[in-house]
Amino acid sequence: MVILGLILFLIAQIGYSSTLRQFSFNKYGAWILGMLLQILILYFFAMVNLLNFALKGIVFLGICLVLVELVLTVTHHNQIKFEGLHYFDVWMLSIGIILGRVLWHSPLIHYDNYSHWALIAKFLLFSGHLPTAADSLISFTAYPPATALFITAFSKWVGFSDGALLVGQFLLIWASLYALFAVLRDRTRALNGFILCFAIAVINIFNIAIRMNNLLVDFVLPVVTAAAIATIYAERAQIYRQYFSGSVFMSVLLLTKNSGTMYVIMIACYLGYLTITQPRGQRLRQKLAHFLATLLSLGLSYLPFLWWSWHVKTTFTKVAKHQISRQAYQQQLSHESRSVILKIVHQFCQQVFSLDSLSTQGVILINLLLLISWLIIRIIIHQKNNLGQVLLALDLSFILYYFSVLAMYLVSMPYAEAIKLDGSERYLASMVVLNLLLAVMALVVAIDHAFHEQNISRRDLRSFHSIITKNIYQITALGLMIFSVILMFSEINGIEYNNTLGQEQLPVQLKKIAPQQTKLNHHKILLVDPHLTDVDNYYAGYVGRYYFFTDQVVGQENFMMSPARFKQTLQTYQYVALPEWHRTFTVMLDKTYHQQYRTGFFKVTPTGLVKVSPN
Repeated sequence: MVILGLILFLIAQIGYSSTLRQFSFNKYGAWILGMLLQILILYFFAMVNLLNFALKGIVFLGICLVLVELVLTVTHHNQIKFEGLHYFDVWMLSIGIILGRVLWHSPLIHYDNYSHWALIAKFLLFSGHLPTAADSLISFTAYPPATALFITAFSKWVGFSDGALLVGQFLLIWASLYALFAVLRDRTRALNGFILCFAIAVINIFNIAIRMNNLLVDFVLPVVTAAAIATIYAERAQIYRQYFSGSVFMSVLLLTKNSGTMYVIMIACYLGYLTITQPRGQRLRQKLAHFLATLLSLGLSYLPFLWWSWHVKTTFTKVAKHQISRQAYQQQLSHESRSVILKIVHQFCQQVFSLDSLSTQGVILINLLLLISWLIIRIIIHQKNNLGQVLLALDLSFILYYFSVLAMYLVSMPYAEAIKLDGSERYLASMVVLNLLLAVMALVVAIDHAFHEQNISRRDLRSFHSIITKNIYQITALGLMIFSVILMFSEINGIEYNNTLGQEQLPVQLKKIAPQQTKLNHHKILLVDPHLTDVDNYYAGYVGRYYFFTDQVVGQENFMMSPARFKQTLQTYQYVALPEWHRTFTVMLDKTYHQQYRTGFFKVTPTGLVKVSPN
């Protein structure tokens, strides 16, 4: 059933992408654009409480679109022309299959998977509706559900598991990265294709805090934004497709996470830039019309998020965690003194200006890459290029984004987390990932315009300035191919290594003692964890809530108490989960009930614990 569901889901994706190509959308951007359209469809039906219908309907619709394509092909009305496979197509397909296989066998370990991202996907799948005020299992009620909806749809067809959730998100990531190749004017040139492949491999270095084996959206946001810029660039000569693509991308980014606003602003600025620099028809009137069209596109993309904000405000009576709220921000600032604010600012500046910071190294790398490339193309090759302007724009985006991250620590995070800059490296790395991809896209466009032969139809093995430049071209392309493969396998090995370490983690241990619950319940469960940090930071509680699908899980490490108190404590719960041997708990269990259990899942009775079979 898993294979059948996977095949049907992939066929549906072919249906959406090929239909977009019938309307002349770029073939590389069509895949992610089709997935984002499905997210918007799922979102609409979820908001009107018809999610279960939509989870099946979008795949059936995609399959119907494939059948339509077959009919058009048979009747010779199909507008899609097969372009053939390029080197980077083979690279993306082979690396994608290998990565997908590894992710399918990966467990979820990261804390935030269980506090929200995996939890909301599981909730949507098995409850069939968005969280309500009565669903206390979900804490981050203000977080928009975009990526969770697509992951839920994928899991609906292939079956629920950690791997299914990860592969569902991976499809969004890989389709976004595939869209980057839309900027290539001549796709037969191996050098430019492998420059993009190498960039895709390099961004994993800056994504080290998250990696692809987690459902956090800090990597999804930048790659989808990069895909948006690439798709809009490819459609720059077709205004309607350009604004349609921009609206879809911006809508989904706003529905992915509240911090997606910065990425939406960058897309809107690029749309505005295109309208100003590429006038059509009467100069002033057309520029004004296209500028107003940009504003309209931005306004339309904001409507789904506006609907979500209304939904959160009317559904939940209290301010949710990380909700965009002036009231919450005022309360936060009123409790922070001037000295506290200065401490947070000082900590943030120290990290930003530290050369040991991976994100800072990324900023330096991007600046050096564009500066050196501009000098080579302008001075040595004597070709004008816009890499200098791109560098200034990217540096400006870095400054604005860094200020927005600092503001987040000041107004929406508790002091204990803010002073430690909790999660800062992954937040800053997101912009590094995006700007590195944008820099490389600009670079391959500049390189293409700097080639000796500008007529694409006349480019062949002899269309080089000299034998020396030909050798440099071939060696560079070969080297980029080799190193891009090496770096991707390094990332794959890193994920597999983390999977090996994860076998001793709490989420994996729970699978050994009890089956995962998929029916919402309110069972009171005591999760015994010998690791104090897991209990103090609520990791144990969040993992237990996700795994047993109940809002009544309590993690506890300290059992230094009398037998009477121990018995009284246990009798307040219905079940006890003991995933790992706990010395104190085992001793107290023996003293109180004369039972000797090291691990297992137990039902609490007046006379002691009764082991529940894991099967």
